Amino acid sequence: MTETTDELVDYCKTQAGLLSGRAETIGAEADELLDEIDEDIEDLRERLEDAPEDIGDIETEGDSLEEKQAIVEAKRARMAAFQDLAADYLDLAADIEGADPESALARIVDFESERDAPAYFDERTTVLETVAEDG
Repeated sequence: MTETTDELVDYCKTQAGLLSGRAETIGAEADELLDEIDEDIEDLRERLEDAPEDIGDIETEGDSLEEKQAIVEAKRARMAAFQDLAADYLDLAADIEGADPESALARIVDFESERDAPAYFDERTTVLETVAEDG
């Protein structure tokens, strides 16, 4: 790789932007699921009021709601991880400004390795992966 420091800074900022966008998407998914949970709870309340004998069915649906809530919690944790990594990329971009390209590249490789950054990018190759492929 023969990138300039400015290109490496831009790379870090781009990665941060992509991560922030993904965090927003995950947040929207979690919000949709929460809305669905709210609707399900309201439906269960109405059914319980109308037909108390349906308690067995309602308990089964309650288990489904608990599973959905667990998914929401997992999405929130994932969203926070994406947000944290995005902020860290921005900090790294600021830190490597003005550094020589080799030093900046080494810092990015170390950073991405320590944080397992490739796991966050399904459709994009990280600098760490590129350097590893180049040997």
